[in-house]
Amino acid sequence: MATYIVLLGPPGVGKGTQSGMLARKIGLVHISSGDLFRENIKNQTELGKLAKSFIDKGELVPDDVTIAMIRERISKPDCKNGAILDGFPRTPVQADALKKTLAEFSGQVKAVYITAEEAVLIERTSGRWLCRKQGHVYHEKFNLPKQAGVCDVDGSELYQRDDDKKETVANRIRVYFEQTLPLVEHYRQIGGLIEINGAQDVEQVTKDLLSALKR
Repeated sequence: MATYIVLLGPPGVGKGTQSGMLARKIGLVHISSGDLFRENIKNQTELGKLAKSFIDKGELVPDDVTIAMIRERISKPDCKNGAILDGFPRTPVQADALKKTLAEFSGQVKAVYITAEEAVLIERTSGRWLCRKQGHVYHEKFNLPKQAGVCDVDGSELYQRDDDKKETVANRIRVYFEQTLPLVEHYRQIGGLIEINGAQDVEQVTKDLLSALKR
């Protein structure tokens, strides 16, 4: 049976990093809902045009449009054994729709919730800086450049995105918990939630993830 891993967790907890690690170690495709939207809109697919019509009006894209994109993507040969889903579902209603969709592909869902204290998340995310030329990533604590404010690779100036400033990060985390906790509780209640301590180092988080998924 194909396995579809739903990755949940607040900003800064390392979902993107762990998605990449899992994809390499267990051979599943990483599907980011954000990337899927951008790809469909860029390629002007029918679903992309439909999604853009809502986005341009400042409205949320309806669940059925997002589900249709997911269905189209997982129908491709590289998803025959499953996939890692990042950014979807976001609500219990979307989770139920996903479950019904995956049943068409004889797929099962495993939800993984990576957690960390708010202070840890703020420290990780608000310390991030990028170079202006190629977007190389640095961190005030974990990955300092050799020369302050200058990229080691291309020598361009480093800058901090508005999204990575402490006040913005704190608000993003707060909004995430408000919007996503119902989904976490949904998976917890149906007995399908794997919880992992995301405050550990990257390798240990990956190790715990792999161990929990095997169980």
